[in-house]
Amino acid sequence: MNYKLQGAIRRTKKYFILYLILWLVIAIVFVMPIAYCTQIASASGTFNLTVFFEHITEAVTSLGKTISEFPTYVGTYFSVLWKVTILYILALIIGMIKARPKNEFTDIEHGSSDWSKNGEQYRILSNKNGIILAQDNYLPVDKRGNVNVLVVGRFGFW
Repeated sequence: MNYKLQGAIRRTKKYFILYLILWLVIAIVFVMPIAYCTQIASASGTFNLTVFFEHITEAVTSLGKTISEFPTYVGTYFSVLWKVTILYILALIIGMIKARPKNEFTDIEHGSSDWSKNGEQYRILSNKNGIILAQDNYLPVDKRGNVNVLVVGRFGFW
């Protein structure tokens, strides 16, 4: 099971900085206006959905004003940010689950010796001379038995 976690991390680690930048954009562009409008809509003591929707477009379009009034809604901002961050982390976890390899041999080149560990392939093959099968893997010609080789593919220079 460990290979699945390692495979998911290997596939997604190059995107972690992108995920962080996206989280910052969400925190500034979407969460700030929502927290600002929530504060305005809750000013009377109860949440008024009509007031919220009246101010949300103005808060998104005039983001500078929303940021300048940040000290008035700090508590609401962190409350909303916490909830959005939890949803964002859940989405990232689901993405990592989808990115994990389906089996142990995912992303291993067919025909390579990556399937073997610690020189185990040299019980059958040679690493010095013979018919070339892969990099550092040769089929010895002095081996008893069948040494026929079927080459599937093409030459690199054709």
